[in-house]
Amino acid sequence: MAEASTDEQKLSPAEKAKLAAKKKAEAAKKAAPVSDPFVDNGDGSITDPNSGLTWKKTDAWLDKKLFYTWQDHQEYVDWVNQNKDQFGGYNNWRIPTKAESLTLFDKTGVKQLMDKNGTYYPIDSIFAPGGASNTWISECSDEKIIRMDLKIGLDTPYPNNDVWSSMRLVRKEGEAAAKSSAPVAEATAAPAVVDEGASEAPPAAAPKKSSGNVVPGPTPRKDFSDAEKSAMLKRARAHAAEVKARKG
Repeated sequence: MAEASTDEQKLSPAEKAKLAAKKKAEAAKKAAPVSDPFVDNGDGSITDPNSGLTWKKTDAWLDKKLFYTWQDHQEYVDWVNQNKDQFGGYNNWRIPTKAESLTLFDKTGVKQLMDKNGTYYPIDSIFAPGGASNTWISECSDEKIIRMDLKIGLDTPYPNNDVWSSMRLVRKEGEAAAKSSAPVAEATAAPAVVDEGASEAPPAAAPKKSSGNVVPGPTPRKDFSDAEKSAMLKRARAHAAEVKARKG
């Protein structure tokens, strides 16, 4: 024990910090509750049997190579729901709540997904790589701009509307189909060179005023029993197998 302590004293500050981070991650991994793995349904959707949520496998950046202001975000949601055949056949996709988005964030740091810049952040690698690490959440409004950063697991408020973000959409069985706004137009977007970590970006055009559409809200949270979780996992796997069989 004394020998190990002596060896640690010989480490550089950077090496000590790296060792401390490793020990912290190992401790968090041991303390983390055991959960069932996410299921790739093979149709552009991913099921989390622990929460009952189904996520789109790709985010807005991967789908459109665009970031969206809060005022424009509904255009992407509408586009996904109007092209449901490409995304699991569902038309009730929506932005997540803060709590739902945090179910993706791996506090242990064991799960890692590569973002569009080639750096890694702690969500499951079952999702498509190359997307952005931030998303709009339903707690955001025209009066209070809030963006979730999945690199650090924190939601950040901003003082103005000149903020851009990607989106990760989610749905849940039993939720009503999303109400579409006016016909989808191409979104006002930040240039592709803008880092998603930046809070502001020069707009290509003046930001649009909010259409006043209400973002569909989630159903009340339900704690699932082990039997219900097992049933959802079985249905998800059966659905994935069915999709795979149809594709040949």
